[in-house]
Order: sequence, then structure tokens, then C-alpha cells
Amino acid sequence: MNRLVVVSNRVADLKRSTQAGGLAVGLADSLRSRGGVWMGWDGQTLKYEEEPEPRIQRIGDVTQATIPLTEQDYVEYYLGFANRVLWPLFHYRLDLVEYKTAFLEGYRRVNAKFANALTSVLQPDDVIWIHDYHLIPLAAELRQRGCQQRIGFFLHIPFPPPEILAAVPRHRWLVESLLEFDVVGFQTNTDLGNLHHYVEDHLGCEIKSDGRIDLGTREVIGGCFPIGIDVDSFVGMAEQPNEEVQIEMKRREILGRRQVIGVDRLDYTKGLPDRLRAFARLLELYPEMRKSVALMQIATPTREELEAYIDIRKELEALSGEINGRFADFNWTPVRYIHGTVPRDALAALFRASQVGFVTPLRDGMNLVAKEYVAAQAMDDPGVLVLSKFAGAAEDMREALIVNPYDVDDMARNLCRALTMPLAERQDRQKALMERIREHDSAYWLSTFMAALEDGKTKETA
Repeated sequence: MNRLVVVSNRVADLKRSTQAGGLAVGLADSLRSRGGVWMGWDGQTLKYEEEPEPRIQRIGDVTQATIPLTEQDYVEYYLGFANRVLWPLFHYRLDLVEYKTAFLEGYRRVNAKFANALTSVLQPDDVIWIHDYHLIPLAAELRQRGCQQRIGFFLHIPFPPPEILAAVPRHRWLVESLLEFDVVGFQTNTDLGNLHHYVEDHLGCEIKSDGRIDLGTREVIGGCFPIGIDVDSFVGMAEQPNEEVQIEMKRREILGRRQVIGVDRLDYTKGLPDRLRAFARLLELYPEMRKSVALMQIATPTREELEAYIDIRKELEALSGEINGRFADFNWTPVRYIHGTVPRDALAALFRASQVGFVTPLRDGMNLVAKEYVAAQAMDDPGVLVLSKFAGAAEDMREALIVNPYDVDDMARNLCRALTMPLAERQDRQKALMERIREHDSAYWLSTFMAALEDGKTKETA
């Protein structure tokens, strides 16, 4: 088996149980099972430009190689092109795109820096797996340095349709850079279809029946590889007793109360303000729900330097205060808003103790919280997943209650349906959802992508 070299913007701390985001969770689970090298930015920023050697650290079967960035790199590449241009663009938010030429220059400069560092640790028979929107030009940079290894790319976030992508300058360069990879993977068939439409309409390329993109001199495999979780590991965490959660469960049981839970990074794509409004609407439309149910919303801090993220934090704090002011009683607080990070083992216990998982992003690549919530449920009395139709997970998790995150009343009605659903229906839905997340778990994600990257096999030919 050839050595796997994974490259992403950040390298997760494999020693810690706290992870925020599908990329960190999915890659950590996959690399632990196979071993290899994980390279990325170490989170450090230097005042002056230098080309340091990668810092090498061994953790179990995984070798971590990390490099710092300069302050200019951080501003132009990370805060700039990655998160003021590509992130809103790929999430269909053209109103939030802030394009600047300096941002693009920084993006290209840092990808060149990654390529220089990566070539120093590569071996001839390595297979390289590059992740996410930060590093789209990296394959082209590596090819310029003589890299002959197979290189794959996986996009963890949505890929927009051509008419949205074409709104940003240099969109053709961006897609042509993407086509320098041997394999390009997406979360959903919708995302893959959007790439196919672009290369047909703007580049005049032919899409073959197995999804390969014919560039004339070579072919690129385009595929849908839905990311999953290590189901058994998460089930095990959920089954472990957590004293604090058990005490809270006993209190709610005595009072006859249920809990709706949401867990997200604090991001404008997650639909958090309308989620809180939907819970308030539930209390308006169904007064009998008052004092019998509470919403726990955990929002993990992220990109706190960006104005859009500062604004949404303020909005959520104001909304939770407003809802509690309207509905709270001396012994009942309807919304518990937590701005912080919770370890995965504690999250698993909280999911198991919650009667509804409320996952309503406005647009999401996959959303592993939906899968973690299902994995955490006990079959004898499972909770119900309420899921946005714009989450990538909705393409496969059809037994969830699928909602429109832009429609507050729709979400409120489905919350009520989830909270009043008969046990038999809950069990039927839970059984079907568990089968789906087991079928498309983290091992399946890794094996299907690697089959395409190492052997050139698509799902149709595998």
C-alpha cells in the first residue's frame, strides 16, 4: 500500500477529542485507520517572510508536517481569498463576496509555499490527497515542480452552479486549476453536476458516461464521495455514561421536559438566526409546548476576525435574550445558547439525551452533525432528526424530517411533529437512517476515494 499524504489548510490536533467541522473529524478518523502524512498550516503567523522547513511530529501512525504563514499571508490568503471570496461564493452568497486582486495574489503565493514545503517530504510512490477550497491551485503548483504522483482533491463545501461561479473574476483559472488533479471529489451529485455544467458550458469539455472529464490530452475523474463518520466509535461514546448529562436528564425527566439540540460552527451559512426564530415560532403556534421543551444551541467560535461573524454572534446573543425574555419562567429557560467548544464525547452524550436534532443550514457541503446525532440515538427510544434540504446530508438521509431553512413556519411545524412523533415511527426512521450512515461511513468514504485515486476506478467501474 502506497503512503497516503494528506494536505489541508489546518492540521487537526489528533491528541484532542474536540474537533470542529467535518474536515477535521473525517480526516482524523480516516488517517488513524490507514496512517500516513498530514501536512498543513500550524496556525502560527510570522511577521516576516521566510521559507521554513516543515516541522515534523509523529502521533501514532500519522506523521504531521506543519508550516507557519506570515501575517500578510493570513490576511490575504486565509481571511481574504479563502474566506471573503471562495467561502461565500461556494455557499451561493454573492452579496458577501469581497474580491480584491491582493487576495488572489496571496492565495496563489501561499499555495506555492505549500507546494515548496510538500515537495521536501514527498516520496516517489506517495499518493497525495488535497482538501478543500483553500488549496485548489496546489496540484498545478506541484506539477510545475515536477511532481508525477497521483493527486486527488476533495471539496468539503458545496460547489456552485456556473452562473454563480462566473460572477467572480478568474473563475476559469480556478476551474482549470481544479482540473490539474487526477480525481476531483464532491459531497453530492448536485455539486458534481455543477462542475460538469461549467466544464461543458465554459471549457467545451466532454463528460463521459462514468463521470470522467475528457480534456483531450488526459482525463479527470469527477465523482461524488459523501463523507461519513466512524459510526461505531461515536455509538461507543454515546453509550458511555456522562455524569453531568445524566443529572440534567434526570431533572428534565422529573419536570417532563424535552430537549432540542443544535451544534454548529458559528457561521452565517448555518441558518442559526432563523433556527432560533423557528423555535420561538414553535412556542407561538403551539402554546402547549411552553415549559415542556427547550432548545440548546452550541455555536463553536470560528473566523472571529471577520465582520460577518462578529455580526452573527451579536444577532444570536440578542435573539436568544429576546426569546428568553418573551417566554421564560422562573424555572424554565427556553433557549440555552452556548458560544464555545464541547468535546465530542460530551456531544455524543448530549445528542443521546436530546429528543430532536435540529440541523438547518442554509447551504452545507454535508453536515456530519446530522450523522452524529443519528449515531448517538438509542433504538429503544430514539430522537428525531430535523434536517435542512440544503444540507448535503439530505441527499441520502431521506428519513429525516426535511425542512426549508428559509421558512420559519415550516421548521416550527416539523419541530412539533418531531416532538409528538409516535415511538414506532421514530424507530422506523432511526433504523433506516442508521443503515444509511453505516453504509456511507468514514471507511467507505476513504476506500471509494482511494480506489479512484490509486486505481483510477470510479464507482461505476469498481
